[in-house]
Amino acid sequence: MSNRESLSISVAQVLRRAGVQHPLQRTITLDELNVGAATIPAGTPIELDLVLEATGNAVVATGALRTVARCECRRCLDLFDQPIVTEVREIFDPRPVEGETYPLQAELIDVVPLARDALLLSLPLAPLCRPQCPGPAPEVFPATIEEDAAVAEPAGSLAGDAGSIEPEPPRDPRWAALDKLQLDR
Repeated sequence: MSNRESLSISVAQVLRRAGVQHPLQRTITLDELNVGAATIPAGTPIELDLVLEATGNAVVATGALRTVARCECRRCLDLFDQPIVTEVREIFDPRPVEGETYPLQAELIDVVPLARDALLLSLPLAPLCRPQCPGPAPEVFPATIEEDAAVAEPAGSLAGDAGSIEPEPPRDPRWAALDKLQLDR
């Protein structure tokens, strides 16, 4: 377990004053977090902006986590940085329920599991460098149907030359290996 795997914070004052909000701002680092093509590299600063409040024996942490993820665009495969901001509202309890609350042990809470869980859930599963990313070679492999091709004439139409056939668009070279595949029946 590295030194990034635990960050215990004393909540003794929070527990003594139920209902009073206590701000907590820290910058932490974690080991690498990765979901698909999105990664928060090890050592990337993560800003915690939380408010801690006691409710009986438990402590509620409400606020936001902010960092930057390194992503690979799903269309053009370019690398880009994407800001990640995730809102949290979690409970630290002396008798934690797995998957529902985090442990509160001896007036200490560890914010690392909360940060890890929240950030992993907020990483994009299929990141795009920009909403209209055309892909690797838009002129060869268009991502959208052009208006002329979308309004195709019905089969057997008398309009146009019956002998003209649209040329087949070029094949994506990434799929070339599948052309050699032979399936036995």
